[in-house]
Amino acid sequence: MQSPDFPARLDIDYPDRQLSRVSTFFRIFAAIPILIILGSVDGGSHTVTTHAGSQTSTTTFAAGGGILVLPIVMMLLFRRKYPGWWFNWNLELTRFSTRVSAYLALLDDAYPSTDEEQSVHLAIDTPDGAVLSRWLPLVKWLLAIPHYIVLFFLGIAAFFVVVFAWFAILFTGRYPRGAFGFVVGVFRWGLRVGCYAFLLTTDRYPPFSLD
Repeated sequence: MQSPDFPARLDIDYPDRQLSRVSTFFRIFAAIPILIILGSVDGGSHTVTTHAGSQTSTTTFAAGGGILVLPIVMMLLFRRKYPGWWFNWNLELTRFSTRVSAYLALLDDAYPSTDEEQSVHLAIDTPDGAVLSRWLPLVKWLLAIPHYIVLFFLGIAAFFVVVFAWFAILFTGRYPRGAFGFVVGVFRWGLRVGCYAFLLTTDRYPPFSLD
């Protein structure tokens, strides 16, 4: 059971039913449209180069805004404020990206929604800029380095667990419950670190725990 007092919580409903073998087999291809949508709102840029005779023209298109980090650092540093609509944007984008990640990890065979919760229940407590540290956001990314190291190896392990689950679903139609709990735990750990180091919604240091 996850810690209820940490200001970021994630639960994903276990699919206690037969999962679609066809959807599982072609998951990486089926996810392409939603990945394009996610990429279009999660930031990035695209450069197009055109040639007309001896002249070359280069145009760069920006896509989406992505997670807001630097503006929040500046607001906390100079104003001790965390604008509510900035938090809502980061929260909904985090929820959307987590639904897509859960789909890719085979945790659910329902196609990810851009706005509905579905089986992914993600909550982050609304931050109060007047309570949050003014200076800590400048170094949180550095303080979280031990978590990055652990999550690197957990991510590798989760990848192989998902591969194992892929075969298990193809043969049995079920996601092994232990494997499911491990992958969700890695997601939960990553969410807590993200809220501390990048979303900046809490000054509480994340626990080294999958629960």
